[in-house]
Amino acid sequence: MIEEQKKDCKEKMQLSLEHLRIELGKVRTGRATTGILDDIKVSYYGTPTPINQAATVAAPDSQTITIQPWDASIIKDIEKAILTSDIGLTPSNDGKLVRLTIPPLTSERRQQLAKQVKKHGEECKVALRNIRREVNDKIKAAEKNSEVSEDDSRKAHDEIQKMTDKFSAEAEAIALAKEKDILEV
Repeated sequence: MIEEQKKDCKEKMQLSLEHLRIELGKVRTGRATTGILDDIKVSYYGTPTPINQAATVAAPDSQTITIQPWDASIIKDIEKAILTSDIGLTPSNDGKLVRLTIPPLTSERRQQLAKQVKKHGEECKVALRNIRREVNDKIKAAEKNSEVSEDDSRKAHDEIQKMTDKFSAEAEAIALAKEKDILEV
């Protein structure tokens, strides 16, 4: 029972870290990355579809993202979707290709993005602590119902705490690396 709880705890914590990586991948760093378009959906034959499923998205250089739709008739829809999103970029098109030029970040904007990254990192660590609490509560309940011994329960709590510390440190390292990337001029 305890091994099952520890395995479940580890899986949930890994998912939290993966979610953090995905969220930080969407934060702009001053370099062109196609990840900033992941949440933007375009109306493709009446269905909201992620841009990367309706077009070829590429970053040919560090300051440009190109979007080449498979159906040229949706270029206007792609432009509209990008303009209404909160990424702060203005698209331009030549009839076949949509270009997004990534302007250099101002120091003020870099500071805002760094705060956003810190916030994501803290949210991940809170999620990790919540997972720890849930698993510890389940183990305490099992101990109370005499399903596990007090010694096994205490040992499991210690192991789960060590696991939480390890994942929290990893979340901190991921957030710090992204923050350093953003603040780098």
